[in-house]
Amino acid sequence: MIQWWYSISDTLQAILAVLAVVGLYQLYFLMRYMLLRRSCVKPKDSSEKPDNEQVKGVSVIVAAKNEAENIRTYLHALLEQDYPLFEVIVVNDGSEDDTQEVLDDYATRYKDLHLTFVPQQAKVISSKKLAITLGVKAAKYDYLLLTDADCCPASPHWIKEMVRGFDNEKTDIVLGYGAYFHRHTFLNRLIQYETLLTGLQYMGMAVAGHPYMGVGRNLAYKKSLFVLNNGFVGFTNEQAGDDDLLVNRLAQGRNTSVVCTRDSLTWSVPESKWSDWWQQRKRHLSVAPRYRIGSRLRIGLEPLTRMLWYAGIAALLIVGTPVLQIAAAGLFLMRWCLQWIVYNVSAKRLGVPAVGTELMLWDWLYPLITLWIMWLPKQKNRYW
Repeated sequence: MIQWWYSISDTLQAILAVLAVVGLYQLYFLMRYMLLRRSCVKPKDSSEKPDNEQVKGVSVIVAAKNEAENIRTYLHALLEQDYPLFEVIVVNDGSEDDTQEVLDDYATRYKDLHLTFVPQQAKVISSKKLAITLGVKAAKYDYLLLTDADCCPASPHWIKEMVRGFDNEKTDIVLGYGAYFHRHTFLNRLIQYETLLTGLQYMGMAVAGHPYMGVGRNLAYKKSLFVLNNGFVGFTNEQAGDDDLLVNRLAQGRNTSVVCTRDSLTWSVPESKWSDWWQQRKRHLSVAPRYRIGSRLRIGLEPLTRMLWYAGIAALLIVGTPVLQIAAAGLFLMRWCLQWIVYNVSAKRLGVPAVGTELMLWDWLYPLITLWIMWLPKQKNRYW
């Protein structure tokens, strides 16, 4: 083996060395963070129901801007949760459609629905942050559960499942999974891949003690945590970040838990146009430079090593000896098969759509799309 190593060129030695390092890191990352453990998706024993005095009161907060149709379709699922002590607060964020009329109609039928609004004269960059802040101030319970107007809980037990994340009295933040409805389009397959990749990554890192983000479609935290840390102070001038920047600033390994049972999921309406998805990605990626340095290093190292892996495999296929070319093809297929198994085992445990053979395409193309979006000149975002 040693003799063979010295028989190949310095260039091939360098390529093989890089492949060995990045390959081992990719294997570690895949098995450490991306494989959803069975213990994470197994519901806790609920045979003993707590007394009413022990039930945690929950305030569900929804910020709504021009969401009349979604509210008609999904709000009842929030109001009809099987949980003994909760309220739903909807903040009308300057809607110009029939949102207020729909909310008023709901309010006549559900006593646990409370309405408030963002003043029209409010001039802020992110009115959603202001809407959430108003919702927090209006909440009468310390446990806050946030979702969006276009989201539907996976079951009537959504609140109960998410609240289980607060079983430890030291827990201040609970991260949930926000899935997207399946559509038979090429764009939706990309959205399903992106959502699964991001979800497994932020949940896996949180379980490992390194929480760095959450999604506003399914996120819970204590009102006291929000108030004591002045809410969104420090990034109110960012158009996005009402979820991930807040978690990145306040979450620690000891105060954050993850709930990802099937009943704890929310399902959202996915973007149907490439332009809308593109704008959504630009908005989300615009706040990534505001993450803590440690978070940026952890989430940036994986796509970097992934692209180095592909570059090394391609280099061996081009300049390698026939034996190395066969080995490179074999390594590529082995990694892809392992990745496909890990992603789909995790998807099955969550109860979300599986990733098909297009994983081979998205795995190398998605990081390039992300870089392209991040490097494009910044323009004023016309979206909420």
